[in-house]
Amino acid sequence: MTLALLSVWDKTGILDLARVLTANNIGILSSGGTAKALREAGIPAKDVSDYTGFPEMMDGRVKTLHPKVHGGLLGRRGTDDDVMMKHGIERIDILCVNLYPFEEMSKKDLPLEELIEFVDIGGPAMIRAASKNYKDVAVLTDPADYPLAIEAVKSGGFTEEQRLHLAAKAFTRTAAYDAAISNYLNGIDKEFPDVYTVQFGNGRKLRYGENPHQLAAVYGTSGIAGQTALQGKEMSYNNYLDVHAAVSLCRELDGFATVIVKHNNPCGVALGKNQLESYLKARDVDPVSAYGSVVAMSTHVDTEIAKEICSTFVEVLIAPSFSDEAREMMKTKQNMRLLILPPVVPADEIRTIDGGILVQRTPAYTEDWKVVSKRAPTADEAEALKLAWKVVKYAKSNAIIYANKTETVGIGVGQMNRVDSAKLGIQKAAEFGRTMKGTVIGSDAFLPFADTLEVAAAAGATALIQPGGSIRDNEVLEKADELGIAMVFTGTRHFRH
Repeated sequence: MTLALLSVWDKTGILDLARVLTANNIGILSSGGTAKALREAGIPAKDVSDYTGFPEMMDGRVKTLHPKVHGGLLGRRGTDDDVMMKHGIERIDILCVNLYPFEEMSKKDLPLEELIEFVDIGGPAMIRAASKNYKDVAVLTDPADYPLAIEAVKSGGFTEEQRLHLAAKAFTRTAAYDAAISNYLNGIDKEFPDVYTVQFGNGRKLRYGENPHQLAAVYGTSGIAGQTALQGKEMSYNNYLDVHAAVSLCRELDGFATVIVKHNNPCGVALGKNQLESYLKARDVDPVSAYGSVVAMSTHVDTEIAKEICSTFVEVLIAPSFSDEAREMMKTKQNMRLLILPPVVPADEIRTIDGGILVQRTPAYTEDWKVVSKRAPTADEAEALKLAWKVVKYAKSNAIIYANKTETVGIGVGQMNRVDSAKLGIQKAAEFGRTMKGTVIGSDAFLPFADTLEVAAAAGATALIQPGGSIRDNEVLEKADELGIAMVFTGTRHFRH
């Protein structure tokens, strides 16, 4: 008789699967809470302890760790039959196991002696055994695969291709499970574990990387990485980077906001009385750079916005929602990708370097501004400084952002010195007839000299926000007071490389 062994923590869908197994003359072995749930539902199941001849022991720590279980999973049909018969080992052709919820429980600040009891031993051992013997055994570790299993059982059995797919998925699950345990134990009383293990699924090959001669793929099931475009071409490597930058900034802005990004730098950011106004203002900051850009919006996209988007070339548009009419209108832009803005997914930042990785974790930002100049910012200047400070966080260093309280006016980024960034922002604004008069400036790092301040003030800027911390802070402050510039120190630097 064909046997299936069912032992699950998450009992979602297990009764439906078990009923199909029974209806198709597949005997069920089970243990603990799973066996209890099956019997309460009127589904016959033989206890693993009755099959092995050994009771569950050590408070359930030992239930399935027995040669009659692992032999039934590992025995090669046609090779190990005599050994199995000699020792009374029956073939187990289907294994359905999911694991103790270590990942979930590790977030609950339990004492280690309690948490360690959620480290599953028998489950991973059985999963690995069945997966190794995939040519003969089908292993189920995810309730989402039960419908596949039900259809396979009804149609006479699993194909080898299905069993291999399920085995690969099972090894992926045990790898993630062991990684969670390893990261936790290696990280006790430490900010970062000594050994850092990560896993991302849903891998998709991209057309190419940053350039056509480079190979690339994207991995991830949530956030930006898990998004599928509603329309348009396949997302590119650079699209993902730009969308991440645009969305990260857009999430920090209140009300109707638009962020336009080109080559991983903001080229226009604006707030408006409505979403259309914010888009038009952001686009007009630098309409040349906005061509072929990535656009992130904070609220719903309607036909008026769609009409403006369709009047130019946008690589990607991402927003919380789109009206049906707007989507229909934007279908004329066949190459433009539309994405739904997903919820934020907090995570460490990981970057590869030769021989390893860099891992960075950003705590929640706490605003602790200190007015250091004789003159405090006016109410309008304070609002403008808030906007400039948020934008400069997402601009490549060295970065200088000129802004008023609703929009960026000039953006200078990616220069080797801060003075050139200040000059570049002024130059970019002048190209489109915009004046710096009455703007404020945000600097991602301290001003090492007063020259940046002098350049900005000469162009018409009236207030400045920066981290502070230079050995020449007093010189810069003296110059600010001399020029009547309001200056705020934040104590936080925003380098972005």
